[in-house]
This record gives sequence, structure tokens and C-alpha cells, in this order.
Amino acid sequence: MKILNFKIFYVLFVLLLNSKISYSQLSIASIFSDNMVLQQNEENYIWGWAKKDQKVMVKSSWLAEKLITTTNEKGYWKIAVPVPKADLKQHSIEISTETTTIVLENILFGEVWLCSGQSNMEMKVKGNANEPIIGSNEYIANSKNPYIRQCFVKLNYSAAPLNDCDAKWEEAHPETVANFTAIGYFFALQLYKSLQVPVGIVNTTWGGTRVEAWMDRGILENKFKETNLSKIGTDKMTFQSPTVLYNAMINPLVGMRIKGVLWYQGESNIFGNPKGYYSLFPAMINRWRSLWAQGNFPFYYVQIAPYEYRKGNESYIIRDAQLKTLDVTSNSGMATTNDVGDRWSIHPGQKKEVGDRLSYLALNKTYGYKNILSGGPMYKSMEVVEGRAILEFKNAPSGLTTFNKPLTDFLIAGSDGVFFEAKAKVKIEYDKPHHERRALLEVYHEKVPNPVAVRYCWSNWYTGYLYDTGGNPASPFRTDNWDK
Repeated sequence: MKILNFKIFYVLFVLLLNSKISYSQLSIASIFSDNMVLQQNEENYIWGWAKKDQKVMVKSSWLAEKLITTTNEKGYWKIAVPVPKADLKQHSIEISTETTTIVLENILFGEVWLCSGQSNMEMKVKGNANEPIIGSNEYIANSKNPYIRQCFVKLNYSAAPLNDCDAKWEEAHPETVANFTAIGYFFALQLYKSLQVPVGIVNTTWGGTRVEAWMDRGILENKFKETNLSKIGTDKMTFQSPTVLYNAMINPLVGMRIKGVLWYQGESNIFGNPKGYYSLFPAMINRWRSLWAQGNFPFYYVQIAPYEYRKGNESYIIRDAQLKTLDVTSNSGMATTNDVGDRWSIHPGQKKEVGDRLSYLALNKTYGYKNILSGGPMYKSMEVVEGRAILEFKNAPSGLTTFNKPLTDFLIAGSDGVFFEAKAKVKIEYDKPHHERRALLEVYHEKVPNPVAVRYCWSNWYTGYLYDTGGNPASPFRTDNWDK
């Protein structure tokens, strides 16, 4: 970014007199900088600050006309910049007032996705201390690609909504990719291969955080009055407090043109009141969409991975809440991690599989590649035939498979509610009128002659190998609603 100042001595004098933030000089929000990716085929808003009632002009390398706006009484300006279809060329923008010009260079048009959540989304391609990303060295070594870029939002929290953050765009390269969000990078890599357009990921994440920290105060006060907001603005406030990450790491991004959101969070909500996640999570999604005012954008998320949590911490409640969110949230999708957990690490190393599964959701549901299976089989219904539970699944158009791995972690119970470890096998059957394969599973146990309930991967730690034919795992589920 180049800043050309035509009254340099005046500005230096002002800065010396006033160490506080001043809008006497033109500035722009930090998410707009050299190397950025703008969402193709959309109007992209760009905003910043200058003196009040000052004319701001925007000239781009791709538009013939100059765009003009005027700052308001607080010095804020915002302007819509039409962005055409991606062309793989570098572009530039010049933003100016009477005294100052800012030039942004090496800009691309492409697909922009916001990545957020806690540590499993935050985890870098290079991994954590003693927690590797499988294959990271090779991925980093082969990462040079000017068409994949990350905007990293620096960690920060605040008691009140901020209008700016500390952010920086970088191209994918062995010197930079090591610090990209691993899941976001693998998502972007697959998207680039499939779409052949630039992909930008905005990485705004913080490990160990509850969903409430990513929600604004308005919705918590109005719909979740039980949320304790008493520490906000006191010396007891931390980065885990409600609203504080929304204020510092989401609010400054609201209005940035994005294609959709990728989310991986939920582990921290296991502790305390996990059942609250059934309502908190979908409320956050809908609230973000409302605040962004960009319509019903895609929201794809990761179901938390298996892990040996301490007894009494019921992670399956969070997974069930994430599953149920699909039923109440339109244009959403969930990537399942049944087969890529780590029993003794809450940060599994198989992040490429997770990023790929998110990309399959986007390719299928957002970009229209219907032959790419996504989301995995979802439990649909159960009937009992000759003492065996026959489960039917949706979202598995070519049926079910285990890829020759054992089917485990099924439980079955009769009306007494006593569960036994069950046997299961894929059942081959065709829907004769439509000549389609039905996605059926047979579950049974000799001590349960009249089954009424089946559960799958309904615990903290497990490994589930039930898939669709595209390799997307089935979500954990239960057929009952017993409170036990």
C-alpha cells in the first residue's frame, strides 16, 4: 500500500501535537490492503475515514469512471465498487482526498470465504507444539500460488464494538502458508483446483472460545438473557467473555463482501451448559447474516471431532446440536469428522480431510457441482423387521459403504432403555419404482429382540466408518429422544 501525502509537513505537525487517533488524514479499514481478494461478480464495499464532509475519490484499474463519496460528520466514508468476473490479473485501486492518496496494488477478483471459530480452525498449516498437521512439510513446500491468499485478523477483544482491526493479506508461499489456517488453506486449495479462480480466506479465529464470545450484545441481551454480561468492561473481562470477540474481530469485518462462512467451534461449549448450543449456534448464524445484510449466504461448519473428554463432559450433545442446526438453518452444511479424531489430542492432525469436506459442501451446494457428494449420510427413519432395526439414510444417493472398515459404535435398546453394543451391516436394496439404491443399514443384537432405539457414535471417543460413496462420514445420531 502506497500513501502519497501532499501536505507532509502539516500532517507531521498534527501527529506530533495529537498522539490520539485522528481522521485529519485519509485512512482505510485494514481489511482492504495490498494483495487482497475482492468477491467477483458483486458490489464490494470499501470504507475508511478522513476529515468530516470531505470528498473521497476512488479510481480503479478496471473501471473507466471515478467513484466519489463524501465523509459524514464523524469522518466515515463508504463506497460500493463493482467487481467483475475473475480474470487472474492483478489490479489496483487509488483512493484519494485533496491531500492524500492511498494506492492498493496486487488485487485479485475471486471467491472470498470467512473462516472463524476456535482452535481447530485457528490451527496453522505448520501445526502446534507437539501437535502436527499430517503432511505439513510437503504442503508448505509446494504452496507457492499467487491465486490463494489469506487475510489474517490479529487477536483482539473489546468491551464495545470496534470499527477497525489489525489485518493483513498475504499470498500463498512457503514463507507464509505455514501460518495460514490449515482448514481454510486446504479448503481454498481444493476450491482453486475446481473453480480455477483466486480464493481469499479471512482468518478471524481464537482458540478456547465459546460461541457467546462471537455473538453481539444485542442478540444476547434480547434472546439469551441468562448470559452473564456483568464482567464486560471490567478488569475481570477476558477473551472468553461474551460479545468481546464479536466486538473486536467480527464487527470490523461486517459489510465486507464474502461468498460465505466456514466455522469450526463448539468444544468450549461442552463445559457449562452444552444444551444451550441447540439455540445459541443457529441464532448466531442468522444474526451474522442479518448484520452483514448480504442475504442468506452459505454457512458451512465442522462437527466437533471425537476426543476422550473427561467423564461428565458430554461432547455428543454439541454434535447433536450441530446436526439439528441443519434442520433450522437454511443454506447451511456440516462436515463430519468421525474418522479423523485423535483420542488424546483435541487438535487432530488430519486437517486436509476436514478442509476438503468443507470444500465439497461449497462445490456441491454453492457452486452447483452436483456430482460431488457432500455432508455425508443423515439418519432418516427406522423400522423393525424380524427383530432387527432397519435404518434408512438420506443424502447418500449411491448408498452406504464402510470402505472395508469395521462398523462399530452402534448401540441398540428395547423399551426398557438398556443399551447394548450392536452389530451393524450395510443392507443392499433397490427402490424398484425409481430404480435407485436405498441407503439402508441393519442393526441388531441377540438380547434385543424388539428394538426401539439405535444410537451411533453417541459418546466422547469413537471411530465411525459409515460413509457415502464419496467418502463423507455419516453424522452421529440417535433415533430416540430419551433424556439419558
